[in-house]
Amino acid sequence: MSFKGRITVWDDDRGFGFITPSTGGKQVFVHVKAFGYDSRRPELNRLVSYDMSKDAQGRPCAVEVHMAADRAPRKAPRRSRKTGRVTAIGAIFFLVVLGQQAIVDDSLRVVGAIYWIASLITFGFYRADKSAAKQGAQRVPESFLHWCSLVGGWPGALVAQSLLRHKTLKQPFRLAFWLTVLINVALLALWYVQLFEPGLVN
Repeated sequence: MSFKGRITVWDDDRGFGFITPSTGGKQVFVHVKAFGYDSRRPELNRLVSYDMSKDAQGRPCAVEVHMAADRAPRKAPRRSRKTGRVTAIGAIFFLVVLGQQAIVDDSLRVVGAIYWIASLITFGFYRADKSAAKQGAQRVPESFLHWCSLVGGWPGALVAQSLLRHKTLKQPFRLAFWLTVLINVALLALWYVQLFEPGLVN
């Protein structure tokens, strides 16, 4: 027998939450694995249908969860795909230009290599974190993702956020991420000025 309800509690990092039945009553525990291969991430206020079962400890839980087509309005609008594509293209453009400059200028080769390698590694960690979130496994710490961005992996992070549609909703994470980008770009600009225009910083 199928039931209907709404996700009223959800911890995306830990991969579980609770569904409030449409008919009222106690909240029902739900794990991210119960959503199967649904490509959409569970969200607060999402309408769902589900079956009831029990876990290994005999506690009731939701299984075979499917998200309904309509949902309650979100308090904060979803970051548009168009904006994500634009930032991803900008990040790729940055890497390409930096790579081209590194080829013709020996002084930029190490910096160019750092950004390319850090971006590839950061993309890999974002992909691993998304996979872990779907499987309910241990997640990559957000602080570690921010450190990856800070040391030069932010272009890879932007590409991952756009292609994987991952880490695009949590505003605290987004604010911290863009802060790492600003700090990294500022340090890069300062280094560039000192290298090519040393008189400007004296």
